[in-house]
Amino acid sequence: MPRDIEEIRRALPLRYPYLLVDRILEEGEGTVVALKNVTIGEPVFQGHFAEPGPAVMPGTLILEAMAQTAAFLLPREEGAVGSLVGVEKARFRRRVVPGDQLRVTARTLRARKGLVEAQVEASVEGEVAATAILSLAVGREGDA
Repeated sequence: MPRDIEEIRRALPLRYPYLLVDRILEEGEGTVVALKNVTIGEPVFQGHFAEPGPAVMPGTLILEAMAQTAAFLLPREEGAVGSLVGVEKARFRRRVVPGDQLRVTARTLRARKGLVEAQVEASVEGEVAATAILSLAVGREGDA
């Protein structure tokens, strides 16, 4: 069942401009698919590669959108939040620009108590934009 932005805001302790998941399209056993609408109005485009060339979404933000999507693979407990603890094999294959819809698919590779390792892929119109293996840990809100 798709999740709208209000459900996402309840699940992730982030707000604009740091929340980089607009919709959860699919959730299944060990898989989640999310959507990020990339718009020119986002603060990052006011300075990142804005002049003289085209506006480009920074790879670090693509990676953050991937991590936020993968966080939905973590067990859901009241007050629990996911933290990115590892990035492996990150590859960026195409530019992501305003007007693109970034589709992010995360699949569980391994899950241990409080830790999930996921294969994550971000694509635009079926073309791979980025891939990575991410490790996330379950923490509590307010933990440092």
